[in-house]
Amino acid sequence: MELANRVQALTPSSTLAITSKAKALKAEGHDVIGLGAGEPDFNTPEYILDAAKQAMDEGKTKYTPAGGLVELKDQIINKFKRDQGLEYNRNEIIVTTGAKHALYTLFQVLLNKDDEVIVPIPYWVSYPEQIKLSEGKPVFVKAEETNQFKLTPEQLEASITERTKALVLNSPSNPTGVLYTKEELEKLSQVALKYNLWIVSDEIYEKLIYGDKNHHSIAAVSKEMKERTIIINGVSKSHSMTGWRIGYAAGNEQVIKAMSNLVSHATSNPTSIAQYAAIAAYNHSEEEINKMKKAFEERLNKLYNWIVEIPNVSCVKPDGAFYLFPNVKKVVKASPFSTTDEWVEKLLDEEKVAIVPGSGFGAEDNVRLSYATSLNQLEEAAKRIKRFVEKYS
Repeated sequence: MELANRVQALTPSSTLAITSKAKALKAEGHDVIGLGAGEPDFNTPEYILDAAKQAMDEGKTKYTPAGGLVELKDQIINKFKRDQGLEYNRNEIIVTTGAKHALYTLFQVLLNKDDEVIVPIPYWVSYPEQIKLSEGKPVFVKAEETNQFKLTPEQLEASITERTKALVLNSPSNPTGVLYTKEELEKLSQVALKYNLWIVSDEIYEKLIYGDKNHHSIAAVSKEMKERTIIINGVSKSHSMTGWRIGYAAGNEQVIKAMSNLVSHATSNPTSIAQYAAIAAYNHSEEEINKMKKAFEERLNKLYNWIVEIPNVSCVKPDGAFYLFPNVKKVVKASPFSTTDEWVEKLLDEEKVAIVPGSGFGAEDNVRLSYATSLNQLEEAAKRIKRFVEKYS
């Protein structure tokens, strides 16, 4: 069968591939520890479940406006004002079927053929594929590990051409967990404004930040920067609502209107019940979020210490999200395996620990470990990884 070129050019998701193999081994009865998950291991808070049940009981199961319920948009507007001091109106907000759908729709309305989008390495696996599906061209710029995987203003400016349309920023980052400071965002914004770039600011992990660090949005740098920034966010990570599929975009009214027009022909509205659940998520205290955040921070600190104790493994300590992104270049080089991908596959085969190779994120020397699982599982996984490294060093 002859399929469209656009889908034949897609690269399969490395995260889904390793998760699929891990599940197959588990189904065969193996004691597999999966550290590939990109979602919290906590259930959705009870008050959100109750709101969904109430919505169903009240018959709120019909179509909503394609761009989302007005009541939910108002909650999102309140959240931006409360958390970041940013003011938006309803016409500057679109609710989508997950944050991934918001990103996809944004690239579709923003890019023309061969428009370039700067994507710092390491990147979340779907950015390049979504850009290519929009006939754009991802331009990769390696954010050095020595600079905590952060793009510098000098790197940004050097990568801009007459075709450059946008820059993707993800803070806190998947896969690294690093966070851009206010000062770093200000410097990047100066370059972006100089060349009239759009900023696609993926802030889906903003509530999962640890220690004394704080989240800053590049949209809050200045009025001019706010006009050139489209913020992508959602309730998936912050409220453990990955399966509910509620995300949103906020920014320039013309862009948001174009996105709304597109989704009206693509998906229509996000699920009505999930939207009412999201209203409850934002119209409530953050007590449950903070409990989850506290658990993640404890796991981060312990797993980080266990991992960096492994010989020849180094790791930038994350500021947020729920991933470690250790460098295993020396470990792989000392082993009989030719690539990190092969090393990861053998780790799963022999020690039954599933982690994600960094190649899917554009960083072949690294691997991603999710700590969205219990401390007991994390400790056992670290022991198995250490044993594997020592066996092949």
